[in-house]
Amino acid sequence: MRYSPEALIAFVEAASAGSFSAAARKLRKSQSTISSAIANLEADLGLSLFDRQSRHPVLTAHGKRVLSHVQEILAASERLDALAIRLAGQIETRLTFVLSDTYQPTHHETMLNRFEQRYPDIEFECLIAEDEDVIDLLQTGRAHIGMLEVQPGYPPDISFARLPEQTEMALFVSGAHPLATETEVTPEKLATVRQLSLNTYTRRDNPKPQGLTWSAPSYLMLLEMAEQGFGWAMLPRWMVKQFGHNKLLELSSRGWPKIISVDAVWSKNTPPGPAGRWLLDQLINGADRTM
Repeated sequence: MRYSPEALIAFVEAASAGSFSAAARKLRKSQSTISSAIANLEADLGLSLFDRQSRHPVLTAHGKRVLSHVQEILAASERLDALAIRLAGQIETRLTFVLSDTYQPTHHETMLNRFEQRYPDIEFECLIAEDEDVIDLLQTGRAHIGMLEVQPGYPPDISFARLPEQTEMALFVSGAHPLATETEVTPEKLATVRQLSLNTYTRRDNPKPQGLTWSAPSYLMLLEMAEQGFGWAMLPRWMVKQFGHNKLLELSSRGWPKIISVDAVWSKNTPPGPAGRWLLDQLINGADRTM
C-alpha cells in the first residue's frame, strides 16, 4: 500500500470526530501525530483534505470524495487480514471475551460447550464490562472480542457486527421504595428521585442523568443497590428475573420497557485468531449453527 494505514485511519477518524484532538483521544495518539499523519497523506495525494481556516477542520470537496475510497481500502484490508488468519490456521493460545449484561445469554452455555469441544487447549477468559469500557479493553489489547449495547458510532480501529438477539430494559425499584406505590411514573417524577445509573470507568463526553444519582460500572451492582432501596434503576429484564430475588418491582412509565440491540466488537489492529473468529461466527449467525 502506497499510503500508510496509520495515516488512512487518522484521516477517517478525524473526519468522523470533527477535530484532530478528538481523533487523537480515540486513537490514543498525540494531536501532533494525527496532524502529521494527515498532512503526509495530503502530501502523498497532492490534495487538501481539510479546510483548516475555521476553529475545527472541515472536509474539503476533495476530502469528501477521498473519504469513501479510504473507508473502502480499510474495509478491504480488514477482510484480507481475516482471510489470512483463517488460511494460516494458527490457533491462538488465549482468548479474552468481554460480555455485556445487556446480552441475554439464552444460548451462551451451548456456545461455550461447543467452543470447549472445538478448542479444548485454549485459555479462555471472560470479563464483564459495558459501553466505553468494552472499547477500551479492545483498544489496549486487554481483550479480543466484546459485546455491548449498540453505540451511535465506533472508532475506526474497531469492527462491529449486529447480533440477532435483543434484550429488554425496564425501570425497577425495591418493593419498599416510595415509587413502588405509583400506578404510573412520569419522567418529571423520576427526575426528583435518586437514579442508580451506569457509569463506566472510561466514560468521556456522555450526558449525565439529571437529578441526584448514584452510579456503578455494572448492571449487577446497580441491581443490588436497587434491592437495598437506594433508588430506581434501568436494568435488563432477564437479569432481574434471574438475580432479583423477587425484591424488585417494575415501574410503569411512558416509553418503557425498551428493546435494546447488541453488537459484537473487535479490534482491527489486533483481530481475533481462528478460535475468536469461530466464536464471532457463532454470535453473529446464532449459537444453533452446527459445528
